[in-house]
Amino acid sequence: MPQEIERKFLVKNNSWKDEVSKSISIKQGYLNSNAERTVRVRISNNKAYLTIKSKSEGISRQEFEYEIPSSEAKELILLCEKPLIEKTRHEVKQGIHTWEIDVFEGENNGLILAEIELYDEDEKFKIPSWIGLEVSDDIRYYNSQLIKSPFTAW
Repeated sequence: MPQEIERKFLVKNNSWKDEVSKSISIKQGYLNSNAERTVRVRISNNKAYLTIKSKSEGISRQEFEYEIPSSEAKELILLCEKPLIEKTRHEVKQGIHTWEIDVFEGENNGLILAEIELYDEDEKFKIPSWIGLEVSDDIRYYNSQLIKSPFTAW
């Protein structure tokens, strides 16, 4: 069964920008943002995905992701809950891991989060100097919650 093990952190400064290896624009919406499961449509560059995620248990959850035609994703985005999530994702490689730094726009402008996917919940990894407070367990920082209570409204 596909599983995502992810930790999420606030970013405390911009020194990560010197280490970026790749950046992509992302627009995503939620067909379902229920706490028990989410169904997301994501368009990034010329690719599109439908993703279903289970409820998180600690820092783990089931994740099923399927590439779909961009034309269908554009139609599905119109059915999504509003507001949509708009962000630029920057990748920073560090050893065997890749940090994903999301710089949010639109309703969540000003929010910058860093995520790291792990192979095991107890896995050790190096924390860069630009990483701040861990927010893995704070549901306010879940993308599916940011559509209900945008960062700019806090």
